[in-house]
Amino acid sequence: MASDAAPPPQGETGSTPAQPTTEQFIAVQESAEFGELRHTYRSFAFPLTVAFIIWYLLYVLLSNYAGGFMGTKVYGNINVALVFGLAQFATTFLIAWLYSRHAAAKLDPKAEAIKSRMESRTEAGG
Repeated sequence: MASDAAPPPQGETGSTPAQPTTEQFIAVQESAEFGELRHTYRSFAFPLTVAFIIWYLLYVLLSNYAGGFMGTKVYGNINVALVFGLAQFATTFLIAWLYSRHAAAKLDPKAEAIKSRMESRTEAGG
């Protein structure tokens, strides 16, 4: 996408914020606070991921090996397979919604605190 704006002037150092050094990134990564953030993320994401994969594989396996059960009519022309298939979509949206709430409540505040601290150290020069 083209822009009519002029490119930034060359040689201007004040236009971009200072970037943390590799050592600063490593120090943050090894901190207890970052470890807690990582643990909070993993303790939510991994169990839900495993549960969803099991749920999906159950659907696939039942579709392949339990055709009679999956073909059982629930209401009119709606059978168990269709209900399970639609439940896959519902489960996907439910997990996304739950993750969004979890991230907003638990992950984002911790990540923002780490980011703010790191930016203030960078601006202060160390």
